[in-house]
Amino acid sequence: MSDPLSEIRQLYYDAKPATIRRDLARAIELLKLLPTEGERERAAVYMDGLAEMRGDWESKGRAKKSARSSEAQRGARKLR
Repeated sequence: MSDPLSEIRQLYYDAKPATIRRDLARAIELLKLLPTEGERERAAVYMDGLAEMRGDWESKGRAKKSARSSEAQRGARKLR
């Protein structure tokens, strides 16, 4: 895509937990290419959304890891 704002928008709609870090990094690079304050303000909505998705998905990933770790620790205690 040649239009940075359109590409940021597409990154937002196509984001997945497995790609969110890469998508957000690319969106930041594209944001730097936007020539006017108005375009940056329009992109801010998508940037905020990408950042929120990253936070939500990463916290869910940490919660799952923590639950698995707790289960493993309980299992190890039973073996003693």
